[in-house]
Amino acid sequence: MGNTKRFGYVRVSSKDQNEDRQMEAMKNAGVNERDIYVEKASGKDFKRQKYQALKNTLREGDTVYIKSLDRLGRNKDMILEEWKWFKDNNIDVVVLDMPILDTRKYREIEGIGTLVTDIVLNVLSWVAQDERERIKTRQAEGIAIAKAKGKHLGRPKKIIEKSEFEKVYTNWKKGDITAVQAMKELNLTKGTFYNRVKEFEARVK
Repeated sequence: MGNTKRFGYVRVSSKDQNEDRQMEAMKNAGVNERDIYVEKASGKDFKRQKYQALKNTLREGDTVYIKSLDRLGRNKDMILEEWKWFKDNNIDVVVLDMPILDTRKYREIEGIGTLVTDIVLNVLSWVAQDERERIKTRQAEGIAIAKAKGKHLGRPKKIIEKSEFEKVYTNWKKGDITAVQAMKELNLTKGTFYNRVKEFEARVK
C-alpha cells in the first residue's frame, strides 16, 4: 500500500492544560514527534485547525494514534461519525488507553474486526456521553438544592447598615441628592441600588 505513516493527535481543552502525558504516550508508541498534531481546543465540534490539517494529510493505509476516545469528540454521535470517516478512508486508528480499539488487529479477520470495534466503540462512546450528562444533572440538582435551602449562589450580598441605607434613601426621595449620588454613597451598582430600594419599600409598606 506504499509508504504508510504513523500520526498522532493530541488535544487538551484549554491553554492551561498540559499535553505532556499524551505526547509521551505517542512517542512510546513509536510516533515521530514531527508527525504529532497538538491542539489546544474544545471538543465541542471538529472545526479545529490542527485536526482538519491532520485529516488532509492522511492517506490510505496510514495509522492515527490517540490517547483516549474522548480526544476525538464529546458525544457518541461525533465519535462514531469520525470513526466511520477513518474506516471509509481505510485509515487505521489506535486508542492507546483502550487496546481493543486498534483496527490493525482485525485486518486478517474479515468482518469480525469491524463487528468487535463497532460494538466496543458504541458502548464506550455511550458511556462517555452518559457520564458527561450525569455530571451536568448532578450540578443542576446541587444548585436547586442550594437554592431551596436559601443559600446564595454567586457573589455575596453587600452588607449595608440599615440606618445608613435609610438616611441615603430619605435624602434621595426628598430630592436632596440624585440617584447617582445615592449609589455612589452606598457604593452600589444601579441594578443593586434599585433592588435594595424595592426590598426596603416592600418592608415599610
